[in-house]
Amino acid sequence: MTTPWTSVLTARDTCDRLAYSHAEAPRPCEANPAMPVHPCVSISPAHRFQTILGFGGAFTESAALTLNRLPPEQRERVLDAYFDPAAGHGYTLCRTHLNSCDFSVGNYACCDAHGDVALDTFSIDRERAHLIPMIRAARERAGIDFKLFASPWSPPAWMKTNGEMNNGGALKPEYRAAWANYYIRFIQALRAEGIPIWGLTVQNEPLATQKWDSCIFTAEDERDFVREHLGPALQRAGLADVNIIVWDHNRDWLVQRLRVIYGDPRAARYIWGAGFHWYAQEKFDNLNLAHDAWPEKHLLFTEGCQEGGPHPGSWELGERYARSMIRDLNRWAVGWVDWNLALDMQGGPNHVGNFCSAPILVDAEAGAFHLQSSYYYIGHFSRFVRPGARRLLCASTRDDLEAAAFLNADGRIACVILNATEQPHVLRVECGAELLHVEAPRRSILTLLREP
Repeated sequence: MTTPWTSVLTARDTCDRLAYSHAEAPRPCEANPAMPVHPCVSISPAHRFQTILGFGGAFTESAALTLNRLPPEQRERVLDAYFDPAAGHGYTLCRTHLNSCDFSVGNYACCDAHGDVALDTFSIDRERAHLIPMIRAARERAGIDFKLFASPWSPPAWMKTNGEMNNGGALKPEYRAAWANYYIRFIQALRAEGIPIWGLTVQNEPLATQKWDSCIFTAEDERDFVREHLGPALQRAGLADVNIIVWDHNRDWLVQRLRVIYGDPRAARYIWGAGFHWYAQEKFDNLNLAHDAWPEKHLLFTEGCQEGGPHPGSWELGERYARSMIRDLNRWAVGWVDWNLALDMQGGPNHVGNFCSAPILVDAEAGAFHLQSSYYYIGHFSRFVRPGARRLLCASTRDDLEAAAFLNADGRIACVILNATEQPHVLRVECGAELLHVEAPRRSILTLLREP
């Protein structure tokens, strides 16, 4: 009898990369062993938790410029690899920057005219050159409910206490209303280009003074700005459907930050949820604490990448992604958004030398691109856990074998299992009354699919 289960495998020591493993399909095992010998992953379809919004990456000026250096047919292949729902990852939830970020090729703002509080000189011509064509092409391929949120790294220099976009500084109080209207103008301008904005983060990494584009917002600053300016401005502009995401920084200070912001009901009523990154202490349990305290608010991973260069060929890179995705999703995150979609072989371009990795690295001189381990590991989630899926109760008997399971809207179950050890394992997988034996090679990730 044909099994309703299929396995998809990526493993370091084989040629398997998102490979449907029909020869090694999960096989039924004994129904009632007296004592299970193998490690066990247990799935309970009756216990359902948060609804998954989606997965994706970030459109940056650097990513767009990098892709534009490829021959047209190769550029199309990269976009298909990320956004095609049949042949690629089917990304549906992505991020972009409002004004410049470190992964731009220089500082810029949509309104650079000093003192232009009416924003008469506001323009997205810079975005029209590279970013907007890339976003449009991605939306066309995604073909379903594609969501895009925007994040500012810094207001224009003239709005800030330090008079520059880099090196921290803060928003001057007299420009708070103008800065709130700036978001409105950006949303309206992109919508005029056929690109709806689903959400906004108030400020990228608001506690980081970086040598690149940055701006400090204390918890009280962010709370008051949302309550008095950004929230009301969106409502006045008829943009109440745009979701406001606060924090947008690391997990370590998440709870302390939200205690201040959500503690004010007048601010909290405007806020969809909180975004978080992975660059400091891991502190995954802070997600549980945030959900327990404010279960009506959402949690979204809004940025993560491997710092310190491109790291071509690193297998540990993919494992870092999978570990974070499993732990974040098992602790109430509704989605997971990678950083740059593509970078060059140096890990840029970057206007301050802050080179990083990306799941796709582009060798422009050779006219080629290279899929990194992170690309494949992300695909084990994004391809098989689709928007609208519900997380299921899923438990592993071993610390070094991590798993998460989901029920898609079409009834298909997807269970992702990470084996980051040097030891291959035969796993006992329990799903309701069904029992399977599954082989998890060393340094591998496995997605088990059960058809309805």
